[in-house]
Amino acid sequence: MKDVCALLVQACQLVHLDQEHLVSKVCQLIHHLLNRFQVMVDEQNLNFLLSYCISALKQCSSWTHVEILQALAALVYNNGPKCQKYLPDLLGKTGLLVQFSDSTQPDVELRRAAVRSMANLCLSVPGQPYLDESYRSVCFQTFLSVLQSSKTSDVDDITFCMLLQNALKGIQSLLNGGKMKLMQTDQIGSLLAVLKKCMFHGLPGLSIEVPAALYPAPLPQYDKRSPVKQEQSELAAFKQTGNRRKKSKGKQKKGEFGEEGREDLGDAGNESVLGADMLKLHLGNVQSSPYSDPRTRASDVAYVPAGKDRLSSHCTSWKRISSSESEYSDAEGGIQSKMRSYQANVRQGALACFLSAIKSIEKRVLYGYWSAFVPDAPGIGSPQSVSLMTIALKDPSPKTRACALQVLSAILEGSKQFLSVAEDANDHKRAFTPFSVTIASSIRELHRCLLLALVAESSSQTLTQIVKCLANLVSNAPYSRLKPGLLTRVWNQIKPYICHKDVNVRVSSLTLLGAIVSVQAPLPEVQLLLQQPSSSGLNNSGSATPHRFNASEQWRKAVPSEEEPTDNPAGCTSSEPCWLLRLCVSIVVLPREDSCSDSDANFPSFSSVYEPCPLRLESLQVLALLVKGYFSMAQSYFLELGEVACRCMEEMDPSIQLHGAKLLEELGTGVLQQYKPDSAVAPDQRVPVSVVVTFWTVILNGPLPGTLQNSPHATLQTSACDALSSILPEAFSSLQNDQQILCVTLLLGLNHSENPLVKAAAARALGVYILFPCLRQDVMFVADTANAILNSLHDKSPNVRAKAAWSLGNLTDTLIINMETMGQSFQEEFSDLLLLKMLRSATEASKDRDKVKSNAVRALGNVLHFLQPYHIANPRFREAIEESLQALISTVQSEATMKVRWNACYALGNVFKNPALPLGEAPWTTQAYSALSSVVKSCKNFKVRIKSAMALSIPSKRECYGSAEQFCQIWSALVVALQKSEDTEDFLEFKYSASLRTQICQALLHLLSLAKSTDLPVIWETITEHGNAIKSYVLQYLKSGVEENEAGVQTDLCERERVLKGATEHLSGIEKQLEGKARVRVSVYLEDVLTNHASATELTEA
Repeated sequence: MKDVCALLVQACQLVHLDQEHLVSKVCQLIHHLLNRFQVMVDEQNLNFLLSYCISALKQCSSWTHVEILQALAALVYNNGPKCQKYLPDLLGKTGLLVQFSDSTQPDVELRRAAVRSMANLCLSVPGQPYLDESYRSVCFQTFLSVLQSSKTSDVDDITFCMLLQNALKGIQSLLNGGKMKLMQTDQIGSLLAVLKKCMFHGLPGLSIEVPAALYPAPLPQYDKRSPVKQEQSELAAFKQTGNRRKKSKGKQKKGEFGEEGREDLGDAGNESVLGADMLKLHLGNVQSSPYSDPRTRASDVAYVPAGKDRLSSHCTSWKRISSSESEYSDAEGGIQSKMRSYQANVRQGALACFLSAIKSIEKRVLYGYWSAFVPDAPGIGSPQSVSLMTIALKDPSPKTRACALQVLSAILEGSKQFLSVAEDANDHKRAFTPFSVTIASSIRELHRCLLLALVAESSSQTLTQIVKCLANLVSNAPYSRLKPGLLTRVWNQIKPYICHKDVNVRVSSLTLLGAIVSVQAPLPEVQLLLQQPSSSGLNNSGSATPHRFNASEQWRKAVPSEEEPTDNPAGCTSSEPCWLLRLCVSIVVLPREDSCSDSDANFPSFSSVYEPCPLRLESLQVLALLVKGYFSMAQSYFLELGEVACRCMEEMDPSIQLHGAKLLEELGTGVLQQYKPDSAVAPDQRVPVSVVVTFWTVILNGPLPGTLQNSPHATLQTSACDALSSILPEAFSSLQNDQQILCVTLLLGLNHSENPLVKAAAARALGVYILFPCLRQDVMFVADTANAILNSLHDKSPNVRAKAAWSLGNLTDTLIINMETMGQSFQEEFSDLLLLKMLRSATEASKDRDKVKSNAVRALGNVLHFLQPYHIANPRFREAIEESLQALISTVQSEATMKVRWNACYALGNVFKNPALPLGEAPWTTQAYSALSSVVKSCKNFKVRIKSAMALSIPSKRECYGSAEQFCQIWSALVVALQKSEDTEDFLEFKYSASLRTQICQALLHLLSLAKSTDLPVIWETITEHGNAIKSYVLQYLKSGVEENEAGVQTDLCERERVLKGATEHLSGIEKQLEGKARVRVSVYLEDVLTNHASATELTEA
C-alpha cells in the first residue's frame, strides 16, 4: 500500500502543472489506483497529493478539471478530518468545489465531479471530528440546489442521474455523520420536497410536479397535477404495472431480476448470485407457494408454463435472457435498461436519504408532513395522491419497493400518539372533514394498500419488508377507535405466508401475528379471530395449507401432560384449539419437515431436527404475547404451555431457554391477574389452584432450579428469577415443603450474585415472597429476607438499590400486617438489632436517587409505626428515630418527584398512627405539621395535597396537635387549601380536585371534633371571614354521597353527617362551659350548615 502512495507522489513530482496532458493522466492514475486497491493514504502523502490537485485546478485548463476532481474525490474519500487545512480552498466562499458545483456551471460532468468530491468530504470517520458547521451548511445548500435543478435537454439522462445520486449521498452523509438535526421549517420543507421529487425519478408512467417546498399542514396536500393529466398518467402507470404484474410471471420476473442484478453492479458485484438464488426460490417449488392460493391471484396459472422445464435455463443464464426477451432491440435495450437501472438508483438514494432524514427530524414535526408521503383514501372524483405506497405498488425494482417500505416503516414507528386521534365517524354529513376522520381514512388506506402489495409482491426480500411494515402499522393503530374489520383482513391474508418458502417471510409473518395479539389487548375483534376454528381461512388455499395442521393433534401427543385439557375444569371455551396457539407450539416442539428454503442455511440451529431458530424464537414470543393479552383463551392449554416452556429451558440454545423462561413468567402472571382482589374473572372461570399447584410442581421438578443455580447467562437467570416470582401465593402454600424451601433458598442465594441484573431480580422476587401469607408469619424467613434486602440496598448498582428499596417497602408492610394480626408475639420475636439496622439503612436510602427514595420513605413510615415503647425508650434507637423523622420531613418539603413526596406524606401519616411516639411534645412534631401544612396549600400535584391532608387528619387526640397556636396554623392551612382546591395550571390535576376537597373537609371536621376552648377564637375568626365559602364546600361534601376518595375509604352519607353532628355537639358542650364569656358560636354555624343540608335533601327527595 505504501508503494502505491510512493508511486503516486513520485508521478506527481515528475509531472509539472504545465504538462496538462500528463497532469490529466496522473490524475486518472490516482483515481484508478486508489479505487482499485482501496489504499489508505497516510497524512504526509495526502497533504502532498491534495496540494498538487488543488494547484492543478487553479492553474490548468478547464478540459483537465474533471479528471483532477475525480482524483480529488478519491483522495478525500474517508479522509475528511485530515483535510482541514484545505477546506478554505475547497469549500470557502470562493472555494473551488463551491464554484464548480454552482447551478450556473454549464459543464454537467464537471459539476457532477465537484459534487462527488464534496459528498466524499462529508463522509464521517468514526472517532474523528466532523466538518465545521459553516462548511456543513455550504455543502447542504449545494446538494439541495443540485436536487432542485431540472434536467436540460442537452444533458445526458445517465449523467443527470449520477449527479442527483452524488448529491443524495452527500445529504445522507451530513444527516448521519454530522448528526444533523433538522429544525427550521423552510429547511425541512425544501429537503422533503426534493426527496419526494427524487423518489419518483424515472418511475414509469408517472410524472409529478412537486412544489419547491412542502409545508406542514393538518390536512392533505394534493399533488399539483391537472385531473386530466393525472388520469392519463395513472392510466399509463396502470398499463405499465398491469403488464408487469399480469403477464406470465415466469417471463416478467426474469426481466425484473436481471435488471436488479445489473442495477446494483455499481455497488456490489454479488447481486447476480442472489438473483439466481431468488429465482430458484420463486420457480422451484411453486406448489407450496402462497401465490398458488386461488384467492390471491387466479392469473398465476401462467406462473410456470406447462411442459417446459424453465428452471434450468433460468439458473444458467438469467441475466442474458432479461434483455433478449424485452421489447427493445439489443443495443437499444441495453441503453434503456442501463438508464432504468440508474433511475432506480436515484430513487433508492432518495429513499435512503429520507430514512436518515426521519431520524434527524423530531417525530411531532415529521407528522406535519404525513399527508405528503402516506396515502389517503381518494375523495370521490379526485385523484389518488402519490405517496410511498405508489412506489411500493408500482416500482419495477424490488429493491426500490423494499426501500419505500422501510421508509414507511420508520414513519410508522412511534406514531402511536399521533394516530391515537383517529376515529371513524359514522356521519360524514359535515361541511368539513375533522382531522380525526382524515387520519382514520389514512390508516384504512394504508391497510388496503399494504395488503394489495402483499398479494402482488414476488420478491422475498420485499415481501419481508411489507409484512414488517404491516406489523409496525398494527402496533401503532388505535383499533379500539376504528370500525372493526381491518385486523380480520390482515389476519386472513397473512395466514398463507406462515408456510412461505423463505424463512424471513415466515418470521416476519409471525411478528405481524404477534403485533395483532398484543395491540390494545384484549380487542373483541381479535378475540373472535382467535376463536375461529383452525381450518377457516386456510381450507380454500389448496396446498398452501400449512402442512402441520393435517396432523391436527400431533403436538398434543408431542407434549405429554399430567392432566389432559378435557379434564381441565376452567375456561375451556372451544372444543377445537386456537389456530395460532397450535401453530406456534408446533413450530417450537415438532421436528421440521424438509421443505425449507436455502435461506434457512443462514440460520444454523443447534440441532437441525427443529425449525430454524429465528422461527422458533418468534413463535415463543407470539405465545408469550397471546398468554399476556388473551389469557382466557390460552388457559385451556395451561399445563401444555408449561410443558413447552420446560422443554425450551432444557435445550442448549440460551436464546430458546430465555424465551421459554419468559413464557413461563407470562403464564404465572396470567394466573396472578385472575386471582387479584379486583379481578373481573369469576372464581369458576379461573385456573383452579390445584392445576396451578400441578403446574409449579412440574416446573420445580424440571429445569428451572438448575437454570437458576448454574446458568452462565445472566439474562436467562434474571428471567428465570422473574418467572419464579410469578407463582400464585395460594399455590405456593400448597406446594410440598421441600419445594417451598427450594424456592426460598434459591432466591436468598441469588441475592449474593455478582451480576447486577440477577441480584436486582432476586431482590425483587424476595419482595414478592415476603407478602405470601404462609411465609410472612415465619420470623426466621422475615429476618433472612431483611438481611438479604439490606445487603442489596447498599449495592453499587442503582437498579439493584431501587429493587431492594421496593422489597424493603413490602417487607415493612408485612411488619405492620403481622403487628395487627399476630399482636405482640411477633414484635417481641423480631430482632431489635435488625429493626435498628432497617431504620438506619432506610434513612440512608432516603437520600439516594428518586427511584430508591420513593420506597425508602415508605419503609421509614412503616418502621416508625411498628416501633414499641421499649424501642423508643432505648437510647440506641433515639438518634436513629430522630434522623429518620428529619429525613421524612425534608423529603416532604423537597423538590423530588411527586411520587417521592406522595410517599413521604403517606409515611408521615403512618408515623402519626404510632401512639408510643411523643406526638405533640417533641420538637419534630412542629416541623412535620409545618411541612404538611405548606404542601397541602401549595403543591402543584393534587395527589400529594390529598395525601398531606389525609396525614393531617390522622392524630386521634387533641394533645397530639400540640399548642393552640400550632393547632390553629393547621386549621388555617386547611381552610386556605380548601379555597385553593380548584386553582391549578395543569388541566390534568383538575380531575383530582373533588377528591382533594373531600379529604380537606374530612380533616377540618376531624379537627373541629377535637378542638379545645383555646382553639375556638381563631376558628371563629376564619369562619366569620370565609364562612360562606367553607359552608358551600361542606354542603357539597355532605351531598356528594357514597364516594371512594383517594384513600380508598368509603364514607357514606350518614357517616359524614354523623361526624358533623358529633363535632357540633362537642363544640356546643365547650361553648356552654364558657358560659357566655366568649361570643364564639361555631356550633351555631355548624347547625346552620346541617339545617341547610337537611332542607336541600328534602327538596331533592320531593
